[in-house]
Amino acid sequence: MGETVSSSQPSPQDVFVHGQLINLIRSGQATTRPALEQATGLGRRVVAQRIQQAIDAGLIDDSAFVTSEIGRPSRLLRFRADAGLVYVGIIESTQMWAAVATLSGDLVETLHQEWIADVGPESTLTTLQQMFERLARRTRIQPWAIGIGVSGTVDFERGRLVSSPLLPDWDGFSVRAWMRDYYDVPVWVERDVNLMALGEWHKGNPRSQRDLVYFLVDEEVGAAVVSRGSLFRGHSGAAGTIAHSKVTDDPTIICKCGRTGCLEAIVSGWSLVERLSARVGESPLLSARMQVNGRISAQDVGDAARAGDRVAHDEIAAGIRVLGSAAANYVNFVNPGMLVIGGGMLRVGAWTVDLLEAEIRSRLTAFAGADLVIRAASLDHLEGLVGGAILAVEQLFGPSSVGLWIDNGTPVGRAAALQRALVV
Repeated sequence: MGETVSSSQPSPQDVFVHGQLINLIRSGQATTRPALEQATGLGRRVVAQRIQQAIDAGLIDDSAFVTSEIGRPSRLLRFRADAGLVYVGIIESTQMWAAVATLSGDLVETLHQEWIADVGPESTLTTLQQMFERLARRTRIQPWAIGIGVSGTVDFERGRLVSSPLLPDWDGFSVRAWMRDYYDVPVWVERDVNLMALGEWHKGNPRSQRDLVYFLVDEEVGAAVVSRGSLFRGHSGAAGTIAHSKVTDDPTIICKCGRTGCLEAIVSGWSLVERLSARVGESPLLSARMQVNGRISAQDVGDAARAGDRVAHDEIAAGIRVLGSAAANYVNFVNPGMLVIGGGMLRVGAWTVDLLEAEIRSRLTAFAGADLVIRAASLDHLEGLVGGAILAVEQLFGPSSVGLWIDNGTPVGRAAALQRALVV
C-alpha cells in the first residue's frame, strides 16, 4: 500500500512541539494551557495553536474547567484515550493471543487460540489476522497501529524475527511487511518477553517506578529488563535471552537450538514433557493422559503436579532450582528493584514462585537483595498484550512521531514515516 503524504510536511521543530505538548497532557504533568507554557517555555500563541490542532484531531478534550486562586478558571486538558485503537498479537510456539486496546494501553477485547506456530509464519499470521478481523467486527474500528510479540530474538527496527529455536522456519521473516499488506498502519514487532515486562512495569500490581526484571517460565524461558519505563534491548536485540545459557556439562541435555546443557532444555515446558514422557509409567495421572491423547503436554505436567503427583512435582522443582541459580546471577548483574515471574509455571501453584524466590535470594549479593521485591506477574497472563499495546501507543505518540500525523487526524496512511521515526 502507498503512503499518504500531505502537501506540506511539518518541520522537525513542529513535530517535536506537538509531541512534547501532547505527552505532557498524556502523562498528567501539565493539564492546562498555562501549565504547558510554563513547562515548555513556549509562547501562549504557539501553545494555543498546537493544542487547538490536537482538539480538532480528537486527541484532546478541553470541555471541563479547573479553578485557580489567581485569575480566571483555566480549561482542563484531557487526553482522549478512546480517540483510536491499537491491535496487539502475541505469538508463542503453542498458542496465540489477539487484542484491541485503547490509546492508554487498556485492553478492550481479547481472543486466545491454541496454535502450533512452527507450521510457519504465513499460516500463523493469516490466523492472527483473522483474529484481528473478528475483533474489528466487535469494535467496528480499524487500528491506528499494531504491536506484535513473537518468541525469539527480534530486529526491532526492521520488524522481523532474527532467530528462534522454537520457531525455526521464521528466521529472517518480516512480520511487519506481511501485516502491512493488510493494514496501512505502523507495525512494531518485539520479543514476547519484552512486551510482558513492559506490561508489568506500566500496569502491574503493585505499581512501581523501580527498574524491573521479568522472568518468563513457559514453553520457552526468557528474561527482559525495563529501566525507567523503557526496554533495554542490547546492541542486537538479544538482551535477556538467557534460555540458551549453558548451565550444565551433561551431554544428554540436548536443546532445540542444537547445543547441549542450555537452561531452556532443563526448565521449559517442552523439556519437562520430554523427560516425563519417558517416565509416565511412574505417574498414574500422566499415564492416563498418555493413554487418552497418545502424548502428554506441559499443561498435563502442571495439572499432575497441582494434583499432588510426586514425579511431576519433583521434576518441576528440580528445574526451578537450576533456574534460581541462573536468575540470581542475572539479578546480581542487573540490580533491579523488582523481579516479576510470569508464564505457565504460575498455573502449577504458588509454591513455584516461593521456591524460585528462595533459590534466588540464597544466591544474591547483600546489595542486590537488600531492597529487591520479588512477585508473580499480576495481569492474568495478559501482560504481553498490555505491553504490546503500550509499545504501539508510545511509538505513535513519541516526541518525534505524533507531529507527523496529527494534521491528518489519524496515523493511518503514515506508516512508513512513523516507522522511520521509531522510538528505540
